[in-house]
Amino acid sequence: MLFKDRTDAGKQLAARLHFLQGQPNVIVLGIPRGGVVVAAEIARALHAPLDVFIAHKLGAPFNPELAIGAITSTGEVLLDETLIIELRLSQKEIEREIEYQRQEIARRLEVYRKNRPPLDVQNKTVVITDDGVATGSTMLAALRALRQSQPARVILAIPVGPPETIQRLGQECDQVVVLATPEPFWAVGRFYTHFGQTSDAEVIELLGELGVPSALRSDARR
Repeated sequence: MLFKDRTDAGKQLAARLHFLQGQPNVIVLGIPRGGVVVAAEIARALHAPLDVFIAHKLGAPFNPELAIGAITSTGEVLLDETLIIELRLSQKEIEREIEYQRQEIARRLEVYRKNRPPLDVQNKTVVITDDGVATGSTMLAALRALRQSQPARVILAIPVGPPETIQRLGQECDQVVVLATPEPFWAVGRFYTHFGQTSDAEVIELLGELGVPSALRSDARR
């Protein structure tokens, strides 16, 4: 095991991100739900605001854990066309899964933000994190969607992931900070002693503690 829990992983990542301490315009984004726990420790250490960036994998009809792509709260859809052809999935099956995940993302946004707009990341240094990556499809969609908001710099901070995935994601951001790239990889949870499911309530509590006033949110300049 590499990490006791997500809090431990976040603290270890925060130590590796010490070069950002004292720098202005740093924002930390966590992918719910587990990634928010990791992100919270980074935000605390850097004295930076915390927000969520919602991205979710698109699961195969017969196996929701098998990612055929990913979708983000900004509408970005990334599909694994090779896998879709291999699994012989129909367009109707794909569209059904996309719509289901769109509804789930909308639900989470309402629960987490209470209709507040996201933090404004334009011209900011953005640290985005999760509790780990496997195929990387969800994070890949998140990075590509995040770029559309024109941040000054995007740093991907990841506790653990397979080497080939980390290398691929590194092409989509300005810098990668990763703690471990073990081989063979197995699943993300195999590298944690405690890897229980993070609740919506925990995410809401962390955002309430480490969020920022509305003046720093994306609609403040209107």
